[in-house]
Amino acid sequence: MTGDTGRQWSVGELARACGVSVRTLHHYDGIGLLSASGRTASGHRRYGENDLRRLYRIRALHMLGIPLAAIPDVLAASGDDDLQSMRTLLDEQLRQVQQHARHVQALQERLITLVSRLDTPSMPTPEQFMSTLEMITVYEKHFTDEQRQQLTDKRQELGAERIEDAKQKWAALVEQGLAHVRAGTPVTDPAVREWVHSWDGIGNMFHSAEDTKAAARAAWQENSQQITADLPWSSEDLAGLMGYLAKARAQ
Repeated sequence: MTGDTGRQWSVGELARACGVSVRTLHHYDGIGLLSASGRTASGHRRYGENDLRRLYRIRALHMLGIPLAAIPDVLAASGDDDLQSMRTLLDEQLRQVQQHARHVQALQERLITLVSRLDTPSMPTPEQFMSTLEMITVYEKHFTDEQRQQLTDKRQELGAERIEDAKQKWAALVEQGLAHVRAGTPVTDPAVREWVHSWDGIGNMFHSAEDTKAAARAAWQENSQQITADLPWSSEDLAGLMGYLAKARAQ
C-alpha cells in the first residue's frame, strides 16, 4: 500500500475538500466502507492520505454504477491501493466521462440548431419549434445510439471549418445535379459520373460505416418533406435529384 505522509483531516475538513457531506462520511463509516484510520485524544475522527485514496476509489466505483454494498468486495478483489489498481480505475472512469462528454456534445449540436432558429428579431413560430422537434425525432428514429455517436465523432474530427466547406461544396453539387436533371443529361455521361463521385466523396466525409449511410437514406425516403423544409430547393426538385443520383449510381 502507498505510504501515508502523516497529513490528517477531520471529518468536516475531508468533506469540504472532497465535495461530500459529513453525513455521507458517517454513513460510509457506519456500513464499514470507510473508517477513519486515526482518532484524537478526545475521540474525534482523523482521516489520513490512505483514507483519502480509499474515499476516491469508493466514489469512483459508485459513479461507475457499482452499488455501495458491492464496493467492499470490489476493493478487496482489486488488491492494495497500488499504482496499477488506481490506474485501472482511473482509465475506466475516464472512458465513462469521455462517453458522457460525447453525448453532451451531441445534445449541444441539437440545441445549437434550435438556438439558430431563435436568432431573429421576433419569436419563432410554433411551426419552427415543431420542425426542430420533428427533425430530432427523425434523427433518433432512424439512427441507433451507436450510429449517432459515430456521426458526432465524425463531426468533431472534421471540425467546424471543414464542415462549413463541405456544406458549400454540397450546395454547389445540388445545383450542378439539378442542371443535369433539367437538361436530361444521360446518367452515363462522364460529367455525371464525375458529379456522382464528388457527391459520394462529400458523404463519405461524414459517414465512417455503411450502416449510417443506409440509415441516412432511409431517413430521407421517409421524411424528405421535413428534411427539405429549410433548404432553398423544393422537395419535388430534390426528390427528382435523388432519383437521378440513384440511377447514375446503378450504372
